[in-house]
Amino acid sequence: MIADGYTVVPPGKIASVVTYLEMRSAASLAANDRTDLAMRRVVHPELDWYRTLYKKIGAEWLWFGRLRLSDAELRALLDDERYDIWVLTADGDDAGLLELDCRVPGEIEISYFGVSAETIGKGAGKYLLNHALRTAWAQGPERVWLHTCNLDHPRALGFYRAAGFVPYKYAIEVADDPRLTGLLPETAAPHVPIVR
Repeated sequence: MIADGYTVVPPGKIASVVTYLEMRSAASLAANDRTDLAMRRVVHPELDWYRTLYKKIGAEWLWFGRLRLSDAELRALLDDERYDIWVLTADGDDAGLLELDCRVPGEIEISYFGVSAETIGKGAGKYLLNHALRTAWAQGPERVWLHTCNLDHPRALGFYRAAGFVPYKYAIEVADDPRLTGLLPETAAPHVPIVR
């Protein structure tokens, strides 16, 4: 248990406040009728392609979890038949990443969700989330859940709540700064200071 008050985070680390959100019944969704956007499922993705897209979407928000995995660990996850990888394309270019983790009976986690910087604010995120929710609820889970943190896009929490997700817990995550470990360039996420 963390005591009330301030807790000093050591140099070389980052800390974030994580909000967990869930949806216990399917929300009504608008039609995904955009002709400039499309979804494709990727089965057994090539690891270099996956890591490149993961960084393209997540480096700005300090996504690093998948970058810490060895090739064997990442391959085992991405090849699991209960783990779905979807890619959003915008005008034919890979511009979004959606990962649905269906490994726990009765629930589906939207484990990674994001769009490229050039598509933010253009409806791509809503299109991707609509696809995520349709795909998840079609499998009949008891709940769909995700988490976001204060290092994410400033509108992320409101976006998820507007879609019908309800916050149910907080956590504090402390980790090595991925910019100092070499997983991401030091220029990533300039809104988050590096403390050496």
